[in-house]
Amino acid sequence: MNIKNYMRAVMMVAIMLHIVPMTFVSCERVPPLHLHRDRHIDIVMPIINLDLDVYWDYYTNLEADWRDQWTYGWDSIDNKLFGELGYTPPTAFDIRRYYLAYNQWSAHTSVDNFHIKGNRLRTTYDFGYYDILAWNDIKTPDGVQSIIIDEKSSLDSVVAYTNTSLAPAVNQAYAKAPAYLRAFYQPEELFAGYERNIYVSDNLDDYDYYDEETNTYYKNLTMELYPLTYIYLTQVRLHNNNGRINGVDGEANLSGMGRSVTLNSGIAGKDAISVHYNIRFKRNCTIKSTGEKVDVAGGRCLTFGIPCQNSSRVSRASDVMDEERHFIDVNFIFYNGKDSTFVFDVTDQVRKHYKGGVLTIDLDVDSIKIPSTSGGSGFNAQVEDYEYKEFEFEL
Repeated sequence: MNIKNYMRAVMMVAIMLHIVPMTFVSCERVPPLHLHRDRHIDIVMPIINLDLDVYWDYYTNLEADWRDQWTYGWDSIDNKLFGELGYTPPTAFDIRRYYLAYNQWSAHTSVDNFHIKGNRLRTTYDFGYYDILAWNDIKTPDGVQSIIIDEKSSLDSVVAYTNTSLAPAVNQAYAKAPAYLRAFYQPEELFAGYERNIYVSDNLDDYDYYDEETNTYYKNLTMELYPLTYIYLTQVRLHNNNGRINGVDGEANLSGMGRSVTLNSGIAGKDAISVHYNIRFKRNCTIKSTGEKVDVAGGRCLTFGIPCQNSSRVSRASDVMDEERHFIDVNFIFYNGKDSTFVFDVTDQVRKHYKGGVLTIDLDVDSIKIPSTSGGSGFNAQVEDYEYKEFEFEL
């Protein structure tokens, strides 16, 4: 980014992803060669473009390319029904600015709120220390706002959380279940950056350099904006199906994920929930590694990630601190018109893909019993390790 192209006033902040630094710029035209209170400041936030290939590079022994694992694909119908496969660049931001005067690391006692449509904010600063929290404005294509921003409990932190899903089928099955089993809405895509102790100085010696062309003094500040929601692509690949399973009811749940996240720290809450999302059934998809044709039930699930950790900051799977089990449940519809809910344990896969990725269940239909009644049977499976079990759901 060319800083000079953005300079219009006293100060500028730029935020980008992929560990691109946020630049905090303070400047003063000469004469006079000193800063004054109540000078205007520009905060400039370029559009965020997050590439899944980069974000899902785990530097481990996971499969080399997630696209080779992803059998379900993503066609125009998926895009219309569920949205883009990857992250969508935000177009607006909310900013919270906390003035600390000259008391570094002090608690927040006041806050200035700003909303940006586009990527530019022009405002004023006093000398002293500031904390700045920024996150993208939430907009949903269907108008359903699932992320709720909570700023009432403390000025020192902002919490985002999601609400219980209103899907009728889900409510019937989970209405009396504890919170970790009840299905909640997927959160919208959320990105946030937080920087503490930003110092606005009246001493020109504290600035990094002077630009003669613009008569401007600059000061750089490193800051990073991270995703706080994590994309999981889930697929149940049906081997030897031969038309015995011919559809799904369109709904699935991924359990053991955080219901909330603190924007300042990026750490998901300890309140584990099941995240409700939509799936679709496709026939004759090709597994790239073997060439085998399979039927697939697949979808895209957005979550706050594994409870009690900031998954963006984790460097390897061995560092994941996860006390939850993670299951995917899918209701399959059989050729005889009966349906059955299958429950798959994907705990190991979620822990390996701690900041999102492809979760795959391979199910040999020859190994399961065709139900004679609807809703009364279930299935619990590890990938390529199947055991038939009966489950009862209170409806």
